[in-house]
Amino acid sequence: MAKRTAQGRLISSRSDRRRVAGTIVVLMLVISVFVVKLVDIQVVRAEALTADSVGNRSVDQTVYGTRGGIVTEGGVVLADSVMRYDITVSPRNVATFTRAIAESDKRAEVTVAQAAAELGAITGQTGDAIQLIIAEALAANPNSDFAYITKQVDVDALRAINELDIPWLYPRTHPSREYPNGAVAGNLIGFVSGEGKAQAGLELGQDACLASRDGTETYQKGADGVRIPGSSVTTAQAVDGGDVVLSIDSDLQFFVQQTLAARAQETGAAWGTVVVQDAKTGKLLAVADYPSVDPNNVGGTANPEDRGSRAFTDSFEPGSTFKALTAASVLDAGVADLNTEVLAPYRYLPENGANINDSHQHPDQNMTLSDVLIDSSNTGMSKFGEMLTNEQRFDYMTKFGVGTATDAGFPREDSGILHPWKDWDAQTQYATMFGQGLTTTALQVASMYQTIANDGVHMPVQLVEGCRHEDGTVTNQPDSTGSRVLSEKAANDTSDVLEMVYSDSWVHSMWNIPGYRVAAKTGTAQMPNGQGGYSKGYLVSVSGFAPADDPQYVVSVSLADPVKLNTSAAPAPIFQEVMSQVLKKYRAVPSGDPAPVLPTSR
Repeated sequence: MAKRTAQGRLISSRSDRRRVAGTIVVLMLVISVFVVKLVDIQVVRAEALTADSVGNRSVDQTVYGTRGGIVTEGGVVLADSVMRYDITVSPRNVATFTRAIAESDKRAEVTVAQAAAELGAITGQTGDAIQLIIAEALAANPNSDFAYITKQVDVDALRAINELDIPWLYPRTHPSREYPNGAVAGNLIGFVSGEGKAQAGLELGQDACLASRDGTETYQKGADGVRIPGSSVTTAQAVDGGDVVLSIDSDLQFFVQQTLAARAQETGAAWGTVVVQDAKTGKLLAVADYPSVDPNNVGGTANPEDRGSRAFTDSFEPGSTFKALTAASVLDAGVADLNTEVLAPYRYLPENGANINDSHQHPDQNMTLSDVLIDSSNTGMSKFGEMLTNEQRFDYMTKFGVGTATDAGFPREDSGILHPWKDWDAQTQYATMFGQGLTTTALQVASMYQTIANDGVHMPVQLVEGCRHEDGTVTNQPDSTGSRVLSEKAANDTSDVLEMVYSDSWVHSMWNIPGYRVAAKTGTAQMPNGQGGYSKGYLVSVSGFAPADDPQYVVSVSLADPVKLNTSAAPAPIFQEVMSQVLKKYRAVPSGDPAPVLPTSR
């Protein structure tokens, strides 16, 4: 009996060992399966599975860089970027929710319709319109996680929307453009589109400086579509744009625009320009256009041609203001001096077949250069102009900047028209002596007078001082190197003649500035009809500088087709008001010595 019991125990022990061994084998197989699976997940398919996982939970979002501002040298902001907000929704998560009741521990249920109505009261939409946006997004994609409710609301609207505590709304930043001073320098500044793309003016011309570069960030969201706190990761850094610094004086710009607009409307002018320039540096202190545009409301300016700056983009025959250039060239070349006289008839018929006449009948007159400019005689200036060869006159004109866009860098600037001297016909040969047969812009005319005022040294026209970056460095600074066009004596003699023109002009009472010596010239030129001929309208202008004994500032005024007063009496009061303001604003020292008395034949 005892023997059988021992044998039984032996058999039982063997059986247990087999079961244990089997169990171990099974466990090893199971573990092997898990190990293989783990290797597959963590090694073989790790990258793909991670991407799938993140893709299910991560959201890429644009981080907007800030477009740079346009500011004056004095720090006045003319264009700036402000933050606006797009309100977006996760349509698949739209549902009734509860909201805390103020000053209570209780919560109130808010239906989708109620939430939509509350939201619409802030955004200016109806609740039904908002629900339709959600419904259409879900119809297109039942799992839709994104749709716009509205775009570019301001910060006050955003605060009000956040206070609604609607869990399925998500505001997104959206930079927008703002022009704090409205139409002040609007024709220069230009504007951007609703999408922030540069469209015109300095916004376009200086886009390389102003433009920002957007970045991106990724954040994780839970199953309910809510962003997981602390999950944001920047994947590409946003870069802000630089600030464009202008030489423009915003206060003076405002004054000049108002003065120009008032006189243009009074005289019925189609358009007008005023340029104020520093005679020593070439810097533009004001460039006004009428009509003007408010970049905040570009659509409010119906005519597209009124949305830019005609001072830069429209050229015209300058007329008699151009005679100062011819006189200066003659004096510089030494072929005549202030005592030289010519015989000026009413009509002059040169041997080449040209036909020149003055604006009014008069007998043949002996005239000095002063007489010619005071009387604005075309025939007299022709007699002086023909003392130079065509090639010499062309060379002087190009040195003054005629036929070439200025250095201001304004987009789409017109270079004007100056045909090569070899292409001049008989009439053009003489017409170019007194401001016809060629075209200039308002900026080029101002630049001519700057050269005369600055002792014969032409300075590059400066509008943009440079691009100022976030670290304070300034790049793209303009070249401020001048070039001599005239001898100092020729420039000063021309200035003396222009002083006599100013003091003896028939509009002297309209542009007189007590206490200051002024050098200036008027001009009247026919306007083209767009068909190769002339219309009945005139472009009337005044250009000059002061104080003439130490020139500091240039003012050039143009009015196109002032139907109620198409003579120099139309722009003269603008010149007087603007120059007076400039001299007062910058505290120019009043003139001491009287103006020189030059030889005349009167």
